[in-house]
Amino acid sequence: MGMILGSGGKGGRRGRRSLNAEINVTPFVDVMLVLLIVFMITAPMLVRGEDISLPKTKSGPIQTDPNDAPLAITIKSDGAVFIQNTEVQVESLGPQLQAIIGEGYDKPIYVRGDEATPYGIMMEVMSEIRAAGYTRVSLVTEQKK
Repeated sequence: MGMILGSGGKGGRRGRRSLNAEINVTPFVDVMLVLLIVFMITAPMLVRGEDISLPKTKSGPIQTDPNDAPLAITIKSDGAVFIQNTEVQVESLGPQLQAIIGEGYDKPIYVRGDEATPYGIMMEVMSEIRAAGYTRVSLVTEQKK
């Protein structure tokens, strides 16, 4: 009984590289760590919203649930209105709110108005919110020092 041993030539496996079925996850982990750091740095910048100067009052802080992100409407001093970070026209504010949050929204809507915003524009925005059927509206201010 004879045995044929591979000689490293055409028929043997010593000369050729065999396929490696293992996945090298080190580059994947490196990329994921870099992405994690990038998103940790940029996420607080995205939540900030429009830069306005809020009026200062003696009111206390608003009690919110940390798990629920509040819906904020921002009114700049030039009359521009934003839902979160998206600019909208005052006339289309009601339909936009209904499209975003739908019926039966029971959480408060926070209105952030610049202290230089004319009263008429503030009331126009408030009336659009009320006409859309949302009654829980809170006005956001800063505390006096």
